[in-house]
Amino acid sequence: MSAMSAFRRLAVAHWPLLVVCALFLLMGALVVDDYGVSPDEMVHRRVGSATLDYLAGDGELAFAQPHLRYYGTVVMVPLVLVERILGLEDSRDIHLGRHALTHLFFLAGGVFCYLLVFRIFNRGPLALLAMVLFLLHPVIYVPSHLGSKDTSFLAAFIVALYLVHRAFRRDALAAFLLCGVGVGLLVNIRTAGVVLFAAVLALRALDLALAGSAGERRRVLVTGGGFALAAMLTYYATLPALWTDTLGQAVEALRHSNPPNSGLNLFRGEWLYSPDGPPFAYVPVWVGITTPPATLLLALTGAVALAGRGLRRPRDLLRNGPARFGMLLVALPLVTVVAVVVFSINVFNGWRHLYFLYAPLLLLAVFGIHWLAHALHGRWMRAGAYALAGAAVAVTVVSMVRIHPHQDRYFNALVDRTTPERLVSRYAMYHWSQSGRAALDDIIEDHPSGRLFHAAVPRDPPNERVLPPNDRERLTGTRDFRSGERNFYALRGGQPCPAPVPDGAYVVSIYASTLYCIVDPVAYFGDLRRAALATEPLDRFRFDAHRVGRLMVYLRDGCSPDDLDEPIFLHVHPADPADLPADLPADFPAHFSERWRYRTGFAFENRDFVFSHFGARIDGNCVAAAPLPDYPIAAIRTGQRTVETMAASWRAVAESAPLARSFFTIRLDGRELVYARKGCAPEDAAARFFLHVYAADEGDLPDYRRRYGFDNYNFAFTERGAIIEGACVATVLLPGYPIAAIRTGQHDADDRLWEVEIVPPEGE
Repeated sequence: MSAMSAFRRLAVAHWPLLVVCALFLLMGALVVDDYGVSPDEMVHRRVGSATLDYLAGDGELAFAQPHLRYYGTVVMVPLVLVERILGLEDSRDIHLGRHALTHLFFLAGGVFCYLLVFRIFNRGPLALLAMVLFLLHPVIYVPSHLGSKDTSFLAAFIVALYLVHRAFRRDALAAFLLCGVGVGLLVNIRTAGVVLFAAVLALRALDLALAGSAGERRRVLVTGGGFALAAMLTYYATLPALWTDTLGQAVEALRHSNPPNSGLNLFRGEWLYSPDGPPFAYVPVWVGITTPPATLLLALTGAVALAGRGLRRPRDLLRNGPARFGMLLVALPLVTVVAVVVFSINVFNGWRHLYFLYAPLLLLAVFGIHWLAHALHGRWMRAGAYALAGAAVAVTVVSMVRIHPHQDRYFNALVDRTTPERLVSRYAMYHWSQSGRAALDDIIEDHPSGRLFHAAVPRDPPNERVLPPNDRERLTGTRDFRSGERNFYALRGGQPCPAPVPDGAYVVSIYASTLYCIVDPVAYFGDLRRAALATEPLDRFRFDAHRVGRLMVYLRDGCSPDDLDEPIFLHVHPADPADLPADLPADFPAHFSERWRYRTGFAFENRDFVFSHFGARIDGNCVAAAPLPDYPIAAIRTGQRTVETMAASWRAVAESAPLARSFFTIRLDGRELVYARKGCAPEDAAARFFLHVYAADEGDLPDYRRRYGFDNYNFAFTERGAIIEGACVATVLLPGYPIAAIRTGQHDADDRLWEVEIVPPEGE
């Protein structure tokens, strides 16, 4: 049969599928230019480009972050390959092309969802409804346009489920080999695909145990072995990192499979440290509050119906059929959630790393619809069940249209969506910066000509890359603003939007929570400066520090642009120490504006920042406004670790015996550890420092560090040091508990450059 005749047969038998595909293609084409660029997309493109160069023999497979060697080349390489074949050079063309291709792959996942449901139930309307529900999850729809590995993995997961069902139904070697290829590609995209690999092997093991003859056992062994071999060979063939030292690299790939992140997750109003793994409620709650309620209810109905059938006829679960496949769908989310908690898998930014769980949840919802349609007697009753499901789709569509293009911030009615700023204060809403594209469009539309000066409008510069070239050229990033210019400044996390909102400000809110607030910095910081000058400063150093409501305002007249890079420490002592948040690592990254390092061991909250992070230079004067916590404050200590103070620390201990001599000489000044190297060059301090503090009593360690056995105070030289008269000097404040040992040194992306172990003198 020719391909044309096969297509004609498909068009006749499944013409509604073609109509729905055409509608979604049209919708995708209409909205693809409404979204920006996610930060992850920049990384994915670099990985794809480097891997493609390596395959062409033009480079080495080396990345600054080792885990990038094991990223999903199956998705990233083709996107870069198409970009090069088409000769795309402008950033707008590159990113829109990537978005279109990624969305096409997502739509292909919807088609396979249709085919899978049709294969199980042989009902066209039910399969069509399943496809629409798959493609219209509000939170997932936006990243399907952004070159996202998360939605590509979801699409590949539904394809793999289709191949699994097909393989077990045909029970033939060819089908299992094809299934193995699909699962191998799935694991390439994200290591979490091993859950499906393990599930197929477990089902084949069950079939082997139930086999009634030697011939049947042989067939099960051959098909199961063929599946495993095809999956492993596919994974090997598509991941160049495995082509040398295969076994060692496979172990490294598994070790790096836990997504790296050193930040925090805002969940139910609390900041959770990502590497510690989420609590058990994290995934169920996130899925529950960001999935349309009708889908959740139908999925629960399907799971209960399948469980009831299993209790009534347990032999059905052992046989190769719809009931066993349904129980596989029930098991996949449960096993994944348990694994995430037990193995402390680093899940952050909501549940985006687990979007693939929507595939089994959706299929369970289809089982629920099918059960309802058959449990209700009468033709009209069944039609009513389908009508209710269709109405749920319509409600979802209306919700998506109302919040466009911010569908990735969708929350359902299971949470409070009406109290002002409640959602944004309880759940992370910033994990896709692309929604800020709307702010850029609004600003450009309101100012069709002339230069526009901005600081991180609205949150991440990559959004500029998808603008038309003439608009992109008009935008100038700056931290040095002057009156009379068209200035735009995006307020960072914790900085409240002025009330009432001033004229000319751009504020976008969803569900009564502010996504971003963009103001004229000259007016905004001018008002703060006037309010601060009406009060006496709390402290005077190179900057005057004033408290204005819940803000610490820092002023310096006649400052230079270099002063914007000044680091400032801000230690907040609460009136009640119980108000301090849970303790977090001392090396917690300071570049996350709304995520702070907490120091319960020192009885203060550390809100250190770089001046430009919360401020700007306005008409030659520096002004910054750092938000304070909302609990009662007993004291505030603020200032700077300037070159002069570090030089004083160095001189105070220069004549004392060092604790250690290595690449750096290390001395102790009270509770301050001082690093120094005479005659150093900037590159000597470029590598990151690690500092591991072992407590004499492990009970003194914070809870999150006890499993490691030491406290982590890693730092970058620029955060703790300076070059003073040709000498590199850095100081770190050690914890107050008795210390048994200190291990410190420097490392680069690949290895440790030097390290020493120090036993502090008694009494220190």
